Amino acid sequence: MPRAIRSKVVALTKVKSNRKEGRKEIIRAVVEAADNYDYVWVFSVANMRNQYLKQVRHNFKTSRFFLGNNKVMAKALGNDPESEIKQNIHKISESLVGDVGLLFTNDNVETVKKNFDSFSAQDYPRAGNIAAYRVVVPGGEVLRGYTKEPFPNNMEPELRELGMPTLLQSGKITIESDFVICEKGDRLTPQQSRLLKHFWEKMAEFKVKLLCYWHNNGDFVELESNQNTTSKAKDDSASGEDSDEDME
Repeated sequence: MPRAIRSKVVALTKVKSNRKEGRKEIIRAVVEAADNYDYVWVFSVANMRNQYLKQVRHNFKTSRFFLGNNKVMAKALGNDPESEIKQNIHKISESLVGDVGLLFTNDNVETVKKNFDSFSAQDYPRAGNIAAYRVVVPGGEVLRGYTKEPFPNNMEPELRELGMPTLLQSGKITIESDFVICEKGDRLTPQQSRLLKHFWEKMAEFKVKLLCYWHNNGDFVELESNQNTTSKAKDDSASGEDSDEDME
């Protein structure tokens, strides 16, 4: 008996990975920005939240932000005096360590500092964040917020699953004794971070920290607040690789 011939799907086109093209585009955009703007800043972000970063971008409508692969951005600017595209700009590349980004702007130094110093936002912490303070839920009926609002009774199973020894009594969620959600300095677990959100504890602060800047006259200035943290960031990044995902 002849073998059955099964239909095969033959791809007539081959899609190549666009990762390399994406990196080339970032390099091109960074080089173009270096030609068009007077200042290049390196910044870090504590407790990154996209909605707040959008507000920061809104304050710099005529500027450009780059967040992504540090190695690609450093390559675009030049990693040493021989490969740098502008005088002394390789020092910016040397500062691209850890979770940082680039700001290209024509705004003067004082304007940039004022904008970043005046902006911060409180949000709920995420798993892995460090607890800013101790949070204790008193024994008795479980309440939350400054208004001491009671939880709806259908939340009791979820609170119990997150580790609280809750009871449902006469339609009210209660605990027999004080319950500590976290101590100051704890590295938060997923359960703790969810509990803090349920109790409306916004202990994470979104804040942009300016690390250093370069001016197109060749001046490079490292801010005093960054000098004590640069070596630690380099040690932390030595054991990890930059992400292949890039976002402008």
